[in-house]
Amino acid sequence: MVDDSETLLRLGVRPHGTIQLEMSSTDPENYPVKSLKLQQEYNMPDVITVRVQTDAGTFQDVVVEIERPTRQKPFLGGYRHKISGLEFHHAGTQTIPKRRPDKGIETFCRDTQTVEEKHQHQQTTSDTSTQMTKIGCYVANMKDKLITPGKYFTAAEYHARRLKAVIILQKYLRRFLAKKLVEQLREEKLKREEWVRMEDQRKKKEKEDRLKREYERRMNPKTRDDFDLLYHALEQWRLEEVERINDTLQGAERKAALCALLEQETQLIASIGRHKLDADIENGVKQVMALLNKCAEPKKWKAFNGKSIEMDTQYTIRARELRDIYFSINMNYLSQDERLDALLTLKHTVKEHNCKLTQELVELIDREADLLMRGVKDTNLDGLRKRIATLFLQYIKTPTFNPEVARLLKVPQDPTKLRKNVYFCPSCRNYLLSTEFPLSANSRVVGRCRQCTRLDNEARLREDLSKYKLMLKNLCKAETDYGDESKIAMLLQEQDLQYLVENIWACQSALSACNDLVDLVLIRWDKYYEWSPWNCILLTKDEAAAHLKLDNAIQAYGVLFIRKIKHKHTLAKNYFSQIPAMAPFLQNQGSYQSLLGNELLIAKTNPATTQV
Repeated sequence: MVDDSETLLRLGVRPHGTIQLEMSSTDPENYPVKSLKLQQEYNMPDVITVRVQTDAGTFQDVVVEIERPTRQKPFLGGYRHKISGLEFHHAGTQTIPKRRPDKGIETFCRDTQTVEEKHQHQQTTSDTSTQMTKIGCYVANMKDKLITPGKYFTAAEYHARRLKAVIILQKYLRRFLAKKLVEQLREEKLKREEWVRMEDQRKKKEKEDRLKREYERRMNPKTRDDFDLLYHALEQWRLEEVERINDTLQGAERKAALCALLEQETQLIASIGRHKLDADIENGVKQVMALLNKCAEPKKWKAFNGKSIEMDTQYTIRARELRDIYFSINMNYLSQDERLDALLTLKHTVKEHNCKLTQELVELIDREADLLMRGVKDTNLDGLRKRIATLFLQYIKTPTFNPEVARLLKVPQDPTKLRKNVYFCPSCRNYLLSTEFPLSANSRVVGRCRQCTRLDNEARLREDLSKYKLMLKNLCKAETDYGDESKIAMLLQEQDLQYLVENIWACQSALSACNDLVDLVLIRWDKYYEWSPWNCILLTKDEAAAHLKLDNAIQAYGVLFIRKIKHKHTLAKNYFSQIPAMAPFLQNQGSYQSLLGNELLIAKTNPATTQV
């Protein structure tokens, strides 16, 4: 038996070899095997000799070369012998047609070159018949109709009637189009009114939310900006009270009122100080939590396919274990057994290193465990637990015990790095890193550190730069969205923007004179050039959106308004030209300023747009 998957090669058959197989049917009655007639082997030679009779009794041998058919031979007719059954085909089917010699000229049949057209009008005939009443034929006239001729009208009357109908159709069509246009204008008006109403509601809601946030920031200050806002509000209140006292009181009454005002201001400053202490404690806890979480984060990077990959190292795993232990020993409302388990875990962790810090920490852990076993109340152990948490936090911040924290410490562990980028603060007389010193765009010396500058601001000026900080953030974001690698906006600080807004633009919009700093933005005067103090304009958000849609600001505004803006640009350029970092940008934009001056000189005065 041979399997279905068996091949001849596996049966031992070689190329040009023979094999004998016996085939039989498993069901010979229903599926008998029919015998096949073997095809006789046919070997046709390439050349044959044919004897042809030329004359009577004369024969000649002709050599005929056999051409192998390269295609299936078509049947073009022939004959078949009735007795033998042999088929005799026509000569055209036996030989390949002879190709005509190539003359090098492409020729076509005449029928493919000419077009024969024939036009003929035809009208088919239609036979009709009528039947009339006559002798021997009766046709009923019950359904006959009597047709009488109407009034005859001329061609002019016909065209006049058509013209009148056309005018009526045009009238109704124009009425329909006018009603459609009025309805469209009505819908656009309603949409416009709805949009204005929604915008008013949105602005009103944003203002209410902003006032609520400011009120919440004043009642529960958390950040440094919140306390700057409090001190700024306190200074404004003090100035208003001083002005009121100076206007209404004189002599001894004035001095008494000023003393009372000073005492009230002192009480308010003390209240702000208490809020600051509470905020420092809360912010300190958040900073510790953020530090521990950042140390315990796995390493992240993006792969070539865009997916994010995370990997834990031995240092991140160690930092995560220390973070969990720190959280467990700072948890409240633990039972005695749970607290002892947390202390035991902490003790085994710190005993891995033997130093003065770990010895003191182990001693405090044993002391708390002993006091817990004696049944001392938790309220009497608060001080001890705080000492343990503080020492363990110091243990975590030591790179020897937690190597992952080394990259997050402000003070580098390498002493050689301490000598780089360190400056002296003449106010607090401390040596600090360069990042602790605020530098404005026109600063020439390092000056005081941030802490001393903030303390001086709280005691003297009490300025709130949060609005300018938000304005500068929006400006940098807008310049980044342009994608033209503008750099000048990135060089400015809050103090520089404050000078630009207050001294150059007088804290109001150039168009509407709106003085709400929250709604004001600094944008490009010419949007095709990068932002700079001499290529900017202070507008409200709605005005800025409309201004940026202009293709050419010189042609859109009046000459007087343009001269006013150029004057402010000149003032800003004179002030910021003192900054060394601005010098390259001033040279690059010199041609731009001359171009604007030429456009301003040749601009024609338009009566409709002169006054803005």
